[in-house]
Amino acid sequence: MDPFIRGLPKAELHLHLEGSLEPELIFAIAQRNGVSLPYASVDALRRAYSFTNLQSFLDIYYAGAGVLLHEQDFYDMTWAYLERAHAQGVRHTEVFFDPQTHTERGVAFEAVLDGIRRALSDARERFGLTSELILCFLRHLSAEAADATLTQALPYKDAFVAVGLDSSEVGHPPSKFQAVFRRALDVGLKTVAHAGEEGPPEYIWEALDLLQVSRIDHGVRCLEDPRLVARLVEEQVPLTVCPLSNVKLKVFERIEDHTLGRMLDAGLRATVNSDDPSYFGGYVAENYEAVAEGLGLSRARLVELARNSFHASFLSPAERERRLAELDAYLAQA
Repeated sequence: MDPFIRGLPKAELHLHLEGSLEPELIFAIAQRNGVSLPYASVDALRRAYSFTNLQSFLDIYYAGAGVLLHEQDFYDMTWAYLERAHAQGVRHTEVFFDPQTHTERGVAFEAVLDGIRRALSDARERFGLTSELILCFLRHLSAEAADATLTQALPYKDAFVAVGLDSSEVGHPPSKFQAVFRRALDVGLKTVAHAGEEGPPEYIWEALDLLQVSRIDHGVRCLEDPRLVARLVEEQVPLTVCPLSNVKLKVFERIEDHTLGRMLDAGLRATVNSDDPSYFGGYVAENYEAVAEGLGLSRARLVELARNSFHASFLSPAERERRLAELDAYLAQA
């Protein structure tokens, strides 16, 4: 890996914890919990990571998450990601978790949250890696289920900074969740939403106007709508782009076809993230490398992406300036 990219101070803003479960850890937790897997070995599971679209990925994603039962499982999953992130220059991360994936299986909400929070706290103490949690609603489930999840989570509201919207995009527009997002906003939570990955640009409009999101997760199809691009540029709405994920799920056939370079040229506040790195072939630094090589992005462009990541984060102004100062210090020595 390019040492410059690995060391470049950066934030990661689009990371699904359940999507960071490596096959080895899935098997280790399954054995610990006595959970049977439909794969004979780690290699057999890894070979199954052949996706044709978002839904085919989600099917195996939820199967992998099924091994998670106890607080320690969620700690181990989160800690494994944080160690990798720290080694790749991540100074701040804002991670998604999907409580419905687990509570539907009878896992206690507290076990999910406590395991994740304990790992985030340990990473702050050990690495100085700051973090925020974003509670996501599964959009393939009902709006009523999302509302019930928010009600369940509100006693722990101080544990997360925002709510988000993920899972199957097509056929589940942001407007479906307008009421529950309104509730979240009313209690002081920020909002984000996946939009414009497989779904059309209209989903991005809905996320902005109906869900009042602070940033768009993915958003790569925005370029299909010049009026939308103009708005995103004018308002500097961040876009949390996940290049390797987009290629793996056939949003683009090759990394060379990705629109990230055009997005930056248009003045969009794009960032680079890893999405579900275990399944998509790379963590955040591998994503930076992929666009550097595949799109011919210069070091200046990579620095722009890193700088964007801090500006797009939910860090306090003082913390943001501290992280940007770390970036400047790194560049002065690079």
